[in-house]
Amino acid sequence: MSKKRVTAKEIARELGISVMTVSRALNNRPNVDAETRSRVQEAARRLGYVPNRIAKSLVLQRTHIIGVVVPEITHSFFPEAIRGIEEAAFQAGYHIILTHSSEDATREEEVIHLLESQRVDGILISKAQTVEENRIYQQLLERKVPLVFFDRCVPGIGADCVSVDDEAGAKRITEHLIKIHGYQRIAHLSGPQHISIGRSRLEGFKKALQENHWPFYQDLVVEAGFHETGGYHAMKILLEFPPEQWPRAVVAVNDPAAFGAMKAIREMQLGIPGDIALVGFSDDIRAELMPVPLTTVRQPAYEVGKKAAERLIETIEGNSGQTLEIVLATEQIIRRSCGCNP
Repeated sequence: MSKKRVTAKEIARELGISVMTVSRALNNRPNVDAETRSRVQEAARRLGYVPNRIAKSLVLQRTHIIGVVVPEITHSFFPEAIRGIEEAAFQAGYHIILTHSSEDATREEEVIHLLESQRVDGILISKAQTVEENRIYQQLLERKVPLVFFDRCVPGIGADCVSVDDEAGAKRITEHLIKIHGYQRIAHLSGPQHISIGRSRLEGFKKALQENHWPFYQDLVVEAGFHETGGYHAMKILLEFPPEQWPRAVVAVNDPAAFGAMKAIREMQLGIPGDIALVGFSDDIRAELMPVPLTTVRQPAYEVGKKAAERLIETIEGNSGQTLEIVLATEQIIRRSCGCNP
């Protein structure tokens, strides 16, 4: 037989005080002396009292729950960002509901509606790869749902975003291939151009070539998406050229795309970096474990998630002020795949 839930009324009866006093003590309200507060809290622990969050949320019109929408969880960036989100939420007295769009626009819209039905206080979103228009986000803002994007920004919509300096990171890693190694034919496995990180990393790649008066080849830019399969097929396209037109180095939009490119290069029995040098972006946990450790750009994923959650909580609690785009710096991680021997 299941044990009945302990109520504030039973704590009040146990201590011989009013239910109002118990409620004030449990919720850290004023007009309760320290001794009484201590007695109430000790009795609550002893009796196994668990607050009724549903009833409390109805009174306060707040659930202290944040919804989180990520496009995928198989690569290390998002699990680390989620860890930062959860830490910031916990420190502020919030909990999270984590959902996963699987890079699908329809599924993303469904989980956003699910989170709204759960009456979350606000939503953190990293946009799915196949989302091409922003209607659902605009509707959230029109309904006054606090909203913060992270990693993949949606500019001009009127919502905060926390991301890294994708353009500067891509520019710097491309300049490494130019200035340190002098590779002439440099290719880019790009991300979708309707996603902010895809646009910014391509722009950084182009700027590095332009500012260093280096040749740019449009046919050496192939869209790969953000996963291994896309990187593999994009690299196969480049390797269909005659050998004299193969790229000497490749800048991948992220590490998973670089892992796919590695597979395609090795299938052709070509060496990395001897035949084709390769760099990525994100410093996936597998990057240094590859047969040829991958040179890449490290993103502060934990800090991105933590700052995004902190910003959302500020918005929920009415302390956010003007709309902000918070951009964090990246770090270049040199390994053997670019031709260095660190």
